[in-house]
Amino acid sequence: MTSNVGGMDRTLRIVAGALLLALGAFGPLGWWGLIGVVPLATALMRWCPAYTLLGVNTCGVGQKPV
Repeated sequence: MTSNVGGMDRTLRIVAGALLLALGAFGPLGWWGLIGVVPLATALMRWCPAYTLLGVNTCGVGQKPV
């Protein structure tokens, strides 16, 4: 499994996932906020299955896959 999620993409996924979880815990989303686990998991693993299917790689040219 080679990484396909780059730095800025990873940061945005962490922020979006944390925001969704917070809105689920303290805001109007309720249980739907658990969907925030998906962007958090893909950011921490640096691998997105949808990117693999679509052939997208945001790691950049000079970065080595982890």
